[in-house]
Amino acid sequence: MSSPTPALFPALTEALADPDGTAAHRSALRFGDRSLTYGELAATAAPLAARVGRAGRIAVWGTPTLETAVAVVAALLAGVPAVPLNPKSGASELGHIVADSAPALVLAAPGDRLPAALAELERVDVGIGPAADSGESGTPPAASLAAVLPELPPEAPALIVYTSGTTGPPKGAVIPRRAVATTLDALADAWRWTGDDVLVHGLPLFHVHGLILGILGPLRRGGSVRHLGRFETAGVTRELSGGATMLFGVPTMYHRIAEALPDDPELAKALARARLLVSGSAALPVHDHERIAEATGRRVIERYGMTETLMNTSVRADGEPRAGTVGVPLPGVELRLTEEDGTTAVEAYDGETVGEIQVRGPNLFTEYLNRPDATAAAFTGDGWFRTGDMAVRDPDGYVRIVGRKATDLIKSGGFKIGAGEIENALLEHPGVREAAVTGEPDADLGERIVAWIVPADPASPPGADELADHVAGRLAPHKRPRVVHHLDALPRNDMGKIMKRALAHD
Repeated sequence: MSSPTPALFPALTEALADPDGTAAHRSALRFGDRSLTYGELAATAAPLAARVGRAGRIAVWGTPTLETAVAVVAALLAGVPAVPLNPKSGASELGHIVADSAPALVLAAPGDRLPAALAELERVDVGIGPAADSGESGTPPAASLAAVLPELPPEAPALIVYTSGTTGPPKGAVIPRRAVATTLDALADAWRWTGDDVLVHGLPLFHVHGLILGILGPLRRGGSVRHLGRFETAGVTRELSGGATMLFGVPTMYHRIAEALPDDPELAKALARARLLVSGSAALPVHDHERIAEATGRRVIERYGMTETLMNTSVRADGEPRAGTVGVPLPGVELRLTEEDGTTAVEAYDGETVGEIQVRGPNLFTEYLNRPDATAAAFTGDGWFRTGDMAVRDPDGYVRIVGRKATDLIKSGGFKIGAGEIENALLEHPGVREAAVTGEPDADLGERIVAWIVPADPASPPGADELADHVAGRLAPHKRPRVVHHLDALPRNDMGKIMKRALAHD
């Protein structure tokens, strides 16, 4: 039998065991003007854990609130898999997730209005504070510590997080406790992340980035998180000026920061104080990297992961924050690039040869819930996970993502071209505010490169020939766009990723 997973949250475990100890008084969570110390979080989450401990799975209504964080922590204390739900999901998607995961309960903040798709589930309101009623009045926080903190094997599921479902209904990735623990510990090694760090972010709490990294990460270290609720540059300024040391964001957030910096010296000063600025969930354009670095003296570092793998690579805190790269594999993670047959490894680390990323390690998910066919298709026979992401590697091992295999790898004129480098080149043009690149069939070239542009000045957008010459002068002539479309905005999902399939069908 495998040994139990060590406590996911040592400081919280200490606060449960010793409610008057030092750990209990440390700040844990803050959302706006509402906050909990580790002792208060223990006193709130422990009785809720006792309440849900008999459930097979629970759903959590994933609003960016203190209640969502408490609900997920309670589920992890109880050893019950939590299914975070996106409050913006449509009825059919929610209905599919509920039917597929079959949760026994749904946890939500008091007063939240839940949609009809959740009507058949028993509801448990998440009360906040030591006197909160978890549904079983009179259950003291530490009454049954052994029941609240069961010994669980590393493979025990912690979360079931549903993918975006771009090629069909969303699939539930079963994330075990060992993946959560090993990923967070690997990031702690890469980022020198300690209990003294205070993280600020405004990310959604139904996805890996905001929930696992942004909430569970600080709690595992015994540190603190300040959630903005809704991302605003004023909130970033306030929290980094008030003692926060780390900022997590997605490219759309950093783009807003880059746009605001020329007219906001206080924001620049606040960012300069941060120990670490981290971007993820999509590639951060090089242009925004450079604008932020020039204004603040701080460089944003990027990391690379996905729902099924949690985190795979990162630029290290003590490494070179090279714009356009996602760093090197994290401790414990094996990474290789493969040719189109999916088995032959790409040997060239020349910064040019493109291959599909495959990864192997303790950070991986266990399976797609109820989808053995999809699980089998996602892995090679020797345990490598096929990410579907295309990349090149520099001679020193740094990984540079060039796009998704399905939407960002363009085969034109005998060349394999990554959309990402063309997008970065387009964004260096002063007339381009946003850019996306796709491929479309071409009788002569196989595929031609198509640029989708949000112009900086809609009344005077840059022309196709101008943009083609701009790209050809920075990259190579065969990488220039052959077609240019002008848009008012690019379609994006909740994490700020451009939805290229929507562009292709525009």
